[in-house]
Amino acid sequence: MTELFQFFSILLAALGLAALGWLALGVLLLPGTCPARMVVDAKGDGGGLEQTVKAMLWLRSTGLWWGEVVIEDCGLDQRGQAVARALARRSGVRLSGDDLDCV
Repeated sequence: MTELFQFFSILLAALGLAALGWLALGVLLLPGTCPARMVVDAKGDGGGLEQTVKAMLWLRSTGLWWGEVVIEDCGLDQRGQAVARALARRSGVRLSGDDLDCV
């Protein structure tokens, strides 16, 4: 029984050290203070817009990405504009309506 306990203790310690090494490597590979801007081209009723913005905000909350989310109005209807305005109330989400580079 003691040998089994020692085995699992050593295994747990090795996995803990591997996890700490993985976290340390991740910190080294993260970008510095160069924030990026993600632009979402929104059209029509804004289908999928909320999920896309929430995914980008999740990336920012985990620390994997720093930057600003911009919702580009590329022909949103009234319903889509309401969704975009509601999302723009969150911090770090900006609504833009230039219609410059809409695909």
